[in-house]
Amino acid sequence: MKTKIIDNLNIGLIVLSLLLAFKLPFALFLFSYAVLGPIHYLTEINWLKQKNYFVKERKWVWLFVFLAALISIPVILNLPLFAKLNEQTFFKNATLLINGLTDVFLLTALFFAIGLIYLKKWQHILLFLIVSVVVAKLVTKYILFSYVLVGIFLPTIVHVYVFTLLFMLMGALNSKNTAGFVGVILLLLCPLVIYLFPINLANYVLLESKEVIATAGNFRFIQYITQTFNGLQNSNTFQLSVFGIKIQIFIAFCYTYHYLNWFSKTQVIGWHKSISKLKFALLLLIWLSLVFLFWYNYETAYLVLFFLALLHIILEFPLNVTCIKEIVLKLYPKK
Repeated sequence: MKTKIIDNLNIGLIVLSLLLAFKLPFALFLFSYAVLGPIHYLTEINWLKQKNYFVKERKWVWLFVFLAALISIPVILNLPLFAKLNEQTFFKNATLLINGLTDVFLLTALFFAIGLIYLKKWQHILLFLIVSVVVAKLVTKYILFSYVLVGIFLPTIVHVYVFTLLFMLMGALNSKNTAGFVGVILLLLCPLVIYLFPINLANYVLLESKEVIATAGNFRFIQYITQTFNGLQNSNTFQLSVFGIKIQIFIAFCYTYHYLNWFSKTQVIGWHKSISKLKFALLLLIWLSLVFLFWYNYETAYLVLFFLALLHIILEFPLNVTCIKEIVLKLYPKK
């Protein structure tokens, strides 16, 4: 009965997120990322810790933390606090090196998560880690569009849309509630609805200020998408085109529903049960501080939050692998 209520709630949240995304695609994305995002990252990391990060040996998780920290260095160094460091040759070269290997680090973490799920002996895990690094390097070097799929979409759209869809499918297969499958189908159809639904371009230009639109466009993956379709360094032209607005609607919808979906299933997965009163007060303080920082200076807050956001994505990789594994077993049970 509890899961059935949650499934019905999620159908409503999908519709709500889609309607809001159509109404204010730029502002909704910025609001969701600044207000819902930080508390989602904090509570999920805490929950993953209580679940032993869905791996057999927790010590290997430190590699994920290390990779997230490494990838975050060039972003964090953009803070005004480190302006003098960026002028030094060593840090310039280090930043260029890390930026060039970001896709390798992300793909290594994803491949390594697979090994942590299936392997037990540390010797096998260590060997799999080495293989993961080699394969990740080969994939990013020789596979066409690997930069787009790994560096741009894996930590963004794949995380907030594809993996959310898979989690919902796993939940529907476990509960066998009709509403659960309806939610999955509805989420699957949302991109098509956004693509086909006619919009009045003038409404978006009038409703959303240039400052809000520019801030949303500063996100790396949004920049890449708009510049790729537009073919120009200045992406404002495409960003305010019909297709550009629809891409932003999809992005706003994905992020907003991803966060709301996490809070909607609180009673099902019980992530709140592992939070003591003291920890709750600490998480609340951190969250309020980050929200205030976003209000005070959005760009600075984004740089400060980058590591936490990336860490929660990478730490979730073992759970993502486990989810896919369970879906396959449900659809194709062993005889």
